[in-house]
Amino acid sequence: MVTSPSPLPPVQDSPAAPALTRALFGERFEEIHQPWRKLFSTGPFRYREGLTPQERAALSYERLRLVNDAIDSPEELVVDVERLSALHEWAGPVDAGLATVASIHYNLFLGSLLDHRADGERDLRAFTELRRTGTFLCTEAGHGNSASQLETIATFDPATGGFVLHTPSPTAGKFMPNTSSTGGPKTGVVAARLITDGKDRGVFLFLTPLSDDTGGPLPGVEIRRLPQTATSPVDHCVTSFENVRLPHEALLQSGHGRLTRDGVFTSAIGSPRKRFLQSIGRVTAGKLCMSAYSLGVTRHALAVAVRHAHTRHTSGVTAGGSVPLFAHRSHHTPLLDALATTYAATLLHRTAVRQWTESTEAEREDGERLAAVAKGWITWRARAVMTECRERCGAQGLFLANGIAGQLTANEGTITAEGDNLVIWVKAAGEMLLGHFTPKEPSALAPGDRALTDPAFLQDLLTDIESVWHQRARTRLRGGKAGNPLNRWNATVTPALELVDAHAHRRAAEALLTAAEEADGPGARHLLHTLHRLFALRRIAAHSGDLLAEGRLTAGQVRQLPDLAEDAVVELAPHAPALTRGFAIAEEVLLDHPISHPEAMGRVPEGHRG
Repeated sequence: MVTSPSPLPPVQDSPAAPALTRALFGERFEEIHQPWRKLFSTGPFRYREGLTPQERAALSYERLRLVNDAIDSPEELVVDVERLSALHEWAGPVDAGLATVASIHYNLFLGSLLDHRADGERDLRAFTELRRTGTFLCTEAGHGNSASQLETIATFDPATGGFVLHTPSPTAGKFMPNTSSTGGPKTGVVAARLITDGKDRGVFLFLTPLSDDTGGPLPGVEIRRLPQTATSPVDHCVTSFENVRLPHEALLQSGHGRLTRDGVFTSAIGSPRKRFLQSIGRVTAGKLCMSAYSLGVTRHALAVAVRHAHTRHTSGVTAGGSVPLFAHRSHHTPLLDALATTYAATLLHRTAVRQWTESTEAEREDGERLAAVAKGWITWRARAVMTECRERCGAQGLFLANGIAGQLTANEGTITAEGDNLVIWVKAAGEMLLGHFTPKEPSALAPGDRALTDPAFLQDLLTDIESVWHQRARTRLRGGKAGNPLNRWNATVTPALELVDAHAHRRAAEALLTAAEEADGPGARHLLHTLHRLFALRRIAAHSGDLLAEGRLTAGQVRQLPDLAEDAVVELAPHAPALTRGFAIAEEVLLDHPISHPEAMGRVPEGHRG
């Protein structure tokens, strides 16, 4: 079954690459992705050597203006989540800081303004023309994931019809928004408790100018820079307010809450917590954008690592022999596993975006949950894949100019931003246990009558893994002692999180299999099916004990798993370059990395100097 060790097969310049691109990016590639791909391959977005973190942050804002100049309508971009997330996929590999500030300005800031349109049209030209950069101030120093408990208050003033925005304690300082003078004048959307007639109406958003035309803080606004992070170099700050007066128009109103100028408050939502979630609704789109960043930099890292593995030579198994790194099974197996994961992750993201954008009001919660599950799984998988790529590139993988190390550390920000991964997975786990998920019934077919090369059987086994963890979590939840909810949940949460992970794996494999069945041409279909087989077999092998115990696998099938995975690796190895060409990364960007010209290392091109 497993082939004997052999020299590296000849690289096949497969005609399947364009079909793989269509499978990954869809039929609207030219419309949705190509403009960003083209823009970010131009000279102004080349990596610049020798810049300080402060200079890099300033450069990201300069590039944000180039992005804005290339957009016909920022408002149309903001409401098109597919286009908006695509921006993150292509911006991340060239400038992680740019992806961050673009996400904040377009999605969180402009998106919030457009989602909460007042009765009269708000003039957004200062923001759409980037005369003022928008930022988002929600998280507080003392309230990270417990954002619904924010302390910042905006008290209605009947005398003026406006509000007084105030930070009541050090723990209420807005934590990590990009509010410094870097990048020029800024305006924020600030989350604060609306107080009217002494009553707390819940957390709402308030449009708040932060700096004057020179970038200096306005009266009552205190901005303190935070220490440098290990992630993308952005001007993170703590921002506080000392009785800052805002006009009535500052309140971002919609059906979740309205306040007249004479102080009459109305809301279609009775729960203050639900009003808060409505206020920060752009966070769901933000999860999709964070996932998109991780996908873009992961695909880029793989393209660099696979190319390096084919061009860098090392010793073979005979004295004096020399072979490409990729010739060694120990080198190319983890890269092929990473390719299978990355294809599956990309297609899971497409599923999540489609479900979110096409969902009705009744389907909204399911769309939000899938976005959260996908965000956690994709950004965690990105960390693992990029770490592998960095290692496979050796010391050269450490150089920022080679497009892996900096993006890997910046990915840590995506794991925490728009909802810490573990926290949003805990929420999803609770919802899945309490009626928002029903496991599929196991197949009636006996496993001994099925083959592990059958994709339908593989998908059924992934579903069985879901069922195993769902049953375990439900058993723990039902068996917990009454009277101590925290202890009961603590007994449940570990298998519940395994359920979320199993669900993400199953949905990702399902998306990959669907793409394989719909792909153009036999070459692309075969490669995608083989990627699906490798991806599923690795997951099934990790849970083979449970599947055997539940009668879903035979002992003989368990013994087959390692050899079948090895066969898939052998089958995919000659096609690794074609699989990375399917990522459609611009050749200009790949050739810009010094790792592409190892003989030139140490000679920094003139255009790359700080």
